[in-house]
Amino acid sequence: MEKMTVQKIRRILEEKLSHPNWIFTYDREKESLRVEDKETNKGINIALQGVLAKYELEDDQKAIEEYVYYVKEALTSMKMPIKLNGAERHIYPVIRSTSFPTSSNDIPLVFDEHTAETRIYYAVDLGKSYKLIDEKLLEKENLQKKTIKEMAMFNVRSLPSNVKEDTVAGNTFYFVRSNDGYDASRILNESFLDTFKHRITGSMTVAVPHQDVLIIADIQNEVGYDVLAELTMSFFVNGKIPITALSFLYEEGELEPIFILGKNNKS
Repeated sequence: MEKMTVQKIRRILEEKLSHPNWIFTYDREKESLRVEDKETNKGINIALQGVLAKYELEDDQKAIEEYVYYVKEALTSMKMPIKLNGAERHIYPVIRSTSFPTSSNDIPLVFDEHTAETRIYYAVDLGKSYKLIDEKLLEKENLQKKTIKEMAMFNVRSLPSNVKEDTVAGNTFYFVRSNDGYDASRILNESFLDTFKHRITGSMTVAVPHQDVLIIADIQNEVGYDVLAELTMSFFVNGKIPITALSFLYEEGELEPIFILGKNNKS
C-alpha cells in the first residue's frame, strides 16, 4: 500500500472540500491548508501533520472524513446570523492556545487571559459547531463582556462529564471526552476539578492538549510524569484544534505549568 504523505492529505482535502465559493491557500513552511469562503473572507486553517498523524493512527479514511465534516460545518456556520439575546443557555467558554488570534477580520474577539499557555474565548453553540463572539457582536446585542462570561461559566458548570480511568505504574489518569466540543473547557469548572482533588493522593495534574479532551492525573512517581508527557504530546499532535502540550499542577485552585524535560526529569 502506498504511503500517505502531507501532500497527499492536502490533495484529498482539496478534492473533498471543493466548492465554488471556497479557496485554498497552502503554507509550505507550516504545512497547513487554509480553506476560506470568498464571500465572507473567513476560513479555517488545517494542520496537515495533525491529519496525517491521525490517519496513520487509525489507518483509514475516517480521520480525513472527520476533518472534512468539521471544516464544512465551521464554514457554513460562519455565514449564519448570530444572536446572543435569547441564546443565554448556548454560550460557552472555549480554551485556546495563546498563539490563537485575538481578532477575526480585524474585529477583536472577546477573550480573557487564563495561563501562560492558554486563553479563554467565548462562543455561541450552534448545534454541530459554534461561533466565537467578537466585540462587534457584543455591541450589536448591547451586552457587556462580564455578562457573557457569567453565562458561559454557568453553562460549562452545567455540562455532564464522561470520565474514563486508566492506571499506569501506580499513576491514575482520568480522561474527560464527552465529544461536545467543550471537554477542554471543563478545566474552568473548579468544583469539578475539586471533586478529583479530594480523591487524589499524589500530585494532581491537568492537561488540555486539544479542544476535545481534558486529562486529570494522580501522579505518584517519576514514571507518572513521563507517561503524562507522552500522553499529552500524543493528544496534542492528533487533535483537530491543538491547545498546549504542557501539563499543569493543580493546587489551591491555581494552575502551574510543568516542564518535563526528559526521562525522569521535571522542573
